[in-house]
Amino acid sequence: MYQYQTLTTQVEDRVCTLTLNRPEQLNAFTVEMANELIDFFTRASDDDDIGAIVVTGAGRAFCAGMDLSPDGNTFGLNETLTPTLADLRERPDDPEIVDGVRDTGGRVTLAIFDCKKPVIGAINGAAVGIGATMTLAMDIRLASDRARIGFVFGKLGIVPEACSSWFLPRIVGIQQALEWVYTADIFDAQEAMSGRLVKAVYTPDELLPAARALAQRIITNRSPVAIALARQMLYRNAAAEHPRVAHEVDSIAMFYTSLEDGKEGVASFREKRDPNFSGKASAMPAFYPWW
Repeated sequence: MYQYQTLTTQVEDRVCTLTLNRPEQLNAFTVEMANELIDFFTRASDDDDIGAIVVTGAGRAFCAGMDLSPDGNTFGLNETLTPTLADLRERPDDPEIVDGVRDTGGRVTLAIFDCKKPVIGAINGAAVGIGATMTLAMDIRLASDRARIGFVFGKLGIVPEACSSWFLPRIVGIQQALEWVYTADIFDAQEAMSGRLVKAVYTPDELLPAARALAQRIITNRSPVAIALARQMLYRNAAAEHPRVAHEVDSIAMFYTSLEDGKEGVASFREKRDPNFSGKASAMPAFYPWW
C-alpha cells in the first residue's frame, strides 16, 4: 500500500484503514502530515482497490492538534508575505501561496471533500484543534467513549480553520457550532453525539470493527460511480442557491448512470441476484466534475 512517514494504510475487502501514526506525539499534526494526507486522498480517490476509507489514530489519541514544538511560524506560514484575498482567489496554486499562505488543515479537508470515496472517522481518543476539524470533511464520525474533542482555537488566539466554518454549522447547526467555538471547551463523546457531531459512541475495542462494518454496508453491492456522484451531489447541491441547480445535476447524473450500472441494477433486482456493477471511480462519466 502507500508508504508515508506519518501515516499507515491497510486495505481489507476494499476498506482502507488510514491511521495517523505519530503515537509518541499523540499524532500531532505537522505540515508533513498535511502533505501526506493530501497525497493519500488524491491517490485513493482514483484507486479502484479502495471502496471506502476509515480514518483513525495510532495509540491513545486521534490527533492532539497542531504540533506546537517547531520554531518559527508554528503553522508553517511565510511571515514575510502580506497576502490578500485576491492572492488566494487568483493564484491559489502558486507555490508561494500554497506553501506560505494557505491553511494546511484547509488543504487537507478540501482533499477529503474532493475524494470520490466515502470517508468514516473513527475518533479513538483526543481530537482537538485540527484533530477535530479535519474530521468535519469526513462523511460519518464514530467515536470511542474515551474520545475528547475540542475546537480550542480561541485559547490560542486564532480562528477555526480547515474550512470548519463551512462544515461545522452544516453538521451540528449554527447555535451548537458557535457555542463550541466560543467556549473552546473540550467535551466528551457523549456530548459530541448529543450535539450531532458523531453518529455513535463505542468502547475502544468496538470502534474500528464498527467503522469497518459500516464501510462494508456502504460499498457492498453498490456502484462506485453512483457512490462518488451521490457524495458530491449531496455536499455541493446542499449549498446551492436554488433547487434548480440540484435538478440540473440530478438530471445529467441520472442520465449517465442509467446507461450502464443502472441497467445492471435493474436487471439484478428483477432476477433476484446480487448486482455486478462495472463502473469505476477512476473512469467517471465525462460531465464529472461538473462544478
